[in-house]
Amino acid sequence: MTRAQLLATLLAVGLALWVVDLVRRRKLSEEYSLWSLIAMAGVLVAAFWTKGLTWITHQFGALYETSVIFFFGIVFLLIALVFYATRLTSMTQEVRRLAQETALLKLRLERTEARMQRGDEAGEGR
Repeated sequence: MTRAQLLATLLAVGLALWVVDLVRRRKLSEEYSLWSLIAMAGVLVAAFWTKGLTWITHQFGALYETSVIFFFGIVFLLIALVFYATRLTSMTQEVRRLAQETALLKLRLERTEARMQRGDEAGEGR
């Protein structure tokens, strides 16, 4: 095992353990942890499948294997950014909808309480 493979293994295993610990402590949901664990598995595959990485490098016309690894890392990050942006957008829309519904319910409650108070005051005068 080369130093680069050892470093990649330690990094991938360390990050995977960190992700599992975050899930265990409920700081990260299982839905999002899956993407991280897949990325760590990809790092391990790239570290140990050197012939395949060399073949992919030649197919892409790149000069170095590290260029291909960085390329796939950047592609993964872009996909993750789009995924999280869509999730954030849908959650923002849901929060806005819930805030509007809450405001309408609060207004309705205040009007109902005001009508009840006017009815109580009118009933006291009789």
